[in-house]
Amino acid sequence: MTTHSLTSSDHASAGEPFFSRPIVKNWLTFLAAGFLVSVPVFIEAPLVRFCPEISVIMTGGWLWLAFYLMKRPKTHLWGDLLFGFSWSWLAGAIYWGWFRWEPFIHLPIESIGIPIAVWCLWRGWGQVGNFFYVGSLLGTAITDAYFYVTGLIPHWRQLMQVDPSLATPIFQSALEQVQTPWGTSWAVVLANGLLGMGLWAMQKSDHHWWALAGAVLSTILVDSLFWFAASFA
Repeated sequence: MTTHSLTSSDHASAGEPFFSRPIVKNWLTFLAAGFLVSVPVFIEAPLVRFCPEISVIMTGGWLWLAFYLMKRPKTHLWGDLLFGFSWSWLAGAIYWGWFRWEPFIHLPIESIGIPIAVWCLWRGWGQVGNFFYVGSLLGTAITDAYFYVTGLIPHWRQLMQVDPSLATPIFQSALEQVQTPWGTSWAVVLANGLLGMGLWAMQKSDHHWWALAGAVLSTILVDSLFWFAASFA
């Protein structure tokens, strides 16, 4: 006959509300980070084509909500994550609103929040949000690198300057370039790099590493969706 004894950590976990358990919070952080990466791509980018000023002003609203949530222990994590998202939103509003036809300044503009992120991390404040911002920036850098090495920059410029109804031939031309051995090889190399980085971060127990993992791995998903959209254009 065997007996089963609960450790102190088991007792603590059993007594905790389900959504307060560390592993559950890590997964929720991961999913929330992945969702927030997709927001600027699928919601903000179309919005700023018509009124970029509104998107810039909305940054203040995101920051207000972030600080409001951070004042409360139960919602501090989500406010922290939203704080980092605010810088991604601001950078997206500026770039996609006024500079979207110039890919060479995409990454510098997306990096607008780096000084604040570095300062906050140095002070040990807002780790979840700042790790999310760094993760989303890494994903952006890898995606931009793919455009550079595969010669897709001219297609980027054309897509940003033509009416969406006339974009199909440009998508098809870009897809032909992606499907070459060179384009496919680089896609595999860079996607594996992002995958390895994300899975490595998920081995950590802290929430901020899972925020970084969610941001990095969701980049693969978003890029894949664009590839499928181009394939069926």
